Amino acid sequence: MAAGGTVELVGVSKHFGETTAVDDINLELPGGAYCCLLGPSGCGKTTILRMIAGHETPSEGDVRIDGENVTGLAPIERRTAMMFQNYALFPHLTCLDNVAFNLKMIGMPKQERRAKARDMLARVQMQAFAERMPAQLSGGQQQRIALARSLITNPRVLLLDEPLSALDEFLRLQMRGELRRMQRELGITFVHVTHTQPEAIALADVVVVMDQGHVEQAASAREVYSEPYSAYVARFMGGQNVLSGEIVDVTAGTARLKLAGGGLAEFKAPNGAAPNMTVHISVRRDRIRLVPLVGGDAKPSVNSVSGRVRGTEYQGSWVKITLEGTGGEDFVVNLPDSEFFARPVQSGDAVEAQWNAHEVHLLKGGSGRSDRPYAMGQN
Repeated sequence: MAAGGTVELVGVSKHFGETTAVDDINLELPGGAYCCLLGPSGCGKTTILRMIAGHETPSEGDVRIDGENVTGLAPIERRTAMMFQNYALFPHLTCLDNVAFNLKMIGMPKQERRAKARDMLARVQMQAFAERMPAQLSGGQQQRIALARSLITNPRVLLLDEPLSALDEFLRLQMRGELRRMQRELGITFVHVTHTQPEAIALADVVVVMDQGHVEQAASAREVYSEPYSAYVARFMGGQNVLSGEIVDVTAGTARLKLAGGGLAEFKAPNGAAPNMTVHISVRRDRIRLVPLVGGDAKPSVNSVSGRVRGTEYQGSWVKITLEGTGGEDFVVNLPDSEFFARPVQSGDAVEAQWNAHEVHLLKGGSGRSDRPYAMGQN
């Protein structure tokens, strides 16, 4: 297999009439990495995938693979391969011939291409199904055949468009592990489009979070989840509570923030912090303690918010507790199930959610979209 290709987007925009799908993106995806483009529908992630593949041409800017400008080249000249959401298998061909099809198109002799196709079927553990037709396969088996067909041409970059969306939960988790295993084994660059946060976190070396045609943050899965750049990323990733307020004082390197919903927060002061400055912070939902309020009228302590429980959701190993009355935005606490059931709360209970100062993360991008482009490692 080919070594993974480094993918660069340099000032790339894509317009469809008056609609801008991708707006002046500068992004570098390292060779040999598993990269996920993550965002809601319509954010531009699939358009980026198609421009890397050569199925769309940028309106402005260049696409480079391993330093080579491939803008305008056909997909086969780029040495990329694309695995489509619906798999696009030929229903009249056996699995073996589906996998060998692209080699047939470049004129490889039948015996040689079939031998290579059998080797690839073995890689995806489908050699026993070589003579079956696609209609005789399950969804997960069809996906393995589509993956083998995509990899048979020895691409530098494999592009995957929502590859797990058509599978049930059990198969999705199974195939997620298979994709990661294959990528590590082959060492080529995978660029995977998804709108599912847990999928991106589980798979990716690099997560690229997108919003309205812009890259909001590109970093490791851990960094995107634990150190979101902006309120948008924090909210979209789902593991953070976002709070805002005004700095009231800065003492000995500690900033004190008057929260918009009431109460105070303290955290390490950023450079340039000064009184009257409005800032946005986040706190991970699983780093919060929950204390019942007797009488419901206690004044919140520093680094806490108080409110009433609006609802609880049992998630197996943890319980999601949603509070209302915390400044116009739901505040969520994820408690381990053992901790919750040792001291359970229910809807209507008054509680205080508390956290330590070192758990406060300052959102550099504030409340809106970042205006600066991102590449891996630029955080």
